Amino acid sequence: MLEFKILKKDSDSRARVGVIETPHGFVETPAYTMVGTNAAVRTLTPEDLRETKTQIVIVNTYHLWKDLNGTLDAFEGLHKKMRWEGPVMTDSGGFQVFSFGFAREHGASKVGGKRSEFSQSFGAGHSPSPADGAALRSRLAILPEAKRARLRALLRDGEDSSRNDKNVVKVTEEGVFFSDGEERFLDPETSIHIQEKLGADIIFAFDECTSPLNDYAYTKQSMDRTHRWAQRSLDARTRNDQALYGIIQGGRYEDLRKESSGFIGGLPFDGFGIGGSFGKNEMRDMLRWTIPFFPEGKPRHLLGIGRIEDILNAVELGVDTFDCVIPTREARHGSVWTARGRYDVKKGISAGDKKPLEKGCGCPACAAGVTRGKLHDLFKEHNWEAGRLATIHNVWFFNDFMRQVREAIQHGQFTKFKRKTLAKLTDK
Repeated sequence: MLEFKILKKDSDSRARVGVIETPHGFVETPAYTMVGTNAAVRTLTPEDLRETKTQIVIVNTYHLWKDLNGTLDAFEGLHKKMRWEGPVMTDSGGFQVFSFGFAREHGASKVGGKRSEFSQSFGAGHSPSPADGAALRSRLAILPEAKRARLRALLRDGEDSSRNDKNVVKVTEEGVFFSDGEERFLDPETSIHIQEKLGADIIFAFDECTSPLNDYAYTKQSMDRTHRWAQRSLDARTRNDQALYGIIQGGRYEDLRKESSGFIGGLPFDGFGIGGSFGKNEMRDMLRWTIPFFPEGKPRHLLGIGRIEDILNAVELGVDTFDCVIPTREARHGSVWTARGRYDVKKGISAGDKKPLEKGCGCPACAAGVTRGKLHDLFKEHNWEAGRLATIHNVWFFNDFMRQVREAIQHGQFTKFKRKTLAKLTDK
C-alpha cells in the first residue's frame, strides 16, 4: 500500500518535498515519471534506467491490453516483464479516449495544438476504419447477459461521439468502444481489472480526457460521467497493495475544474491525477483552481505535462509527480536537453563539435565521452545507438533537474531557483 510523507514545505509557495513509499521502493518528490508505453522505456535497458537515476516508470494500460491479446491472466507482471525492481504506474486508458477520438476529429493536441503537433508529440498513428457492429457484438458474448443487453442497446442507439471517420471512439455511459483496427470495449471495471493484473504499484481510475476544443456542455457531460466512473473504479478494486488515484477533469472551465476537484478530492482515493486538456497558457490557472480541493496529505500527479517551465510552475502550486514523453521521444528525434533548453544535434552546426552534450553533465553518455559531433554522426548514420545515448542523456537531465528542485525546496530557495532557471532557459 502507498504511504506519502511530506518532509518539507516551501514558505513562499505550495511547493513541497515528500516521499512516496510503494511495495517496490521509494519515490522522492517532486519526481519525473518516465514513460514506458509498452512495458519498456524505448532504447533503454533496465540498467540504463538505474544509471540515469530513474525512480518510477509509467506504462500504458490500453496498449499493453491490446498487445497481450487475451493472455492477460497469464501475464507475469510488469516488474518481471520489465526486469525493473522500482515503482511502476499504469494509466487507465482514458487518454486513448482522447487520442483516438476528439484529438483526431479536432486535429488537436492535449495542450491545444494542431494535429501535426499532436502527431509529433503523442504519435496518434493511422486512422483505422469504423467498428464493424457484428464483430463487436460477438466479442461482447463473454459479458454477463444484463450488461450485454445494455451494451447492445448502446451500440445501436447510444450517443456517438464520432463526427467523422477519423474518430474511432464511441463514448457511452457504460464505457468506451474503440475501433482502432480491432473492436474493443473498455469500462471502469475492465480498466481496473487490467491494471490489477498488470501489477503496477500505482493505478488510475478510468476517465475521459476531453479535447481543448470541446464546448462547455460536452465538457460538463463528460466530467459528470467521469465522476460516476470514478466511483465504479473504486468499487471494482480488489487489491489493497496497489494505490488507486482518482483523476479530475473539467477542461478549461474554472467552475467545472473546481467542481471536479471537490468531488474527486472527497472520494477515498490514495492520490490524485490532474487530467484533461487545456491551452498552453492555462495550466497555471487550472492548478490554482484544483489544488486547494485536494487533501494535503495525499500525492498529486500531473498527467502528460513535462517541460521545464511547466514543471516549475506546477511544483510551485503543489504538484508532486509528472509524466511526459518529452525526455524519451524527443531524444529519439535528436533533441538534446540542457539547462539552457534543447538543441537539435542532427543539425550541421553539431558536425565535428567536440563539446560534450552538456558542459558539466554527469550522465553516463557524457561521462563516457560522447560529444555532440559523435552523436550527430550516429544520427546521420541511422545508428540505433544514437537514440539510446540521447535518451540516456535526456532522462538523466530531467531526473537530475528534479533533484535540484527538491534541494532548492529543502533549503528554502525554490523561488530563487525557479527565477534563475527560467532566466537561463531559451526553450520555454
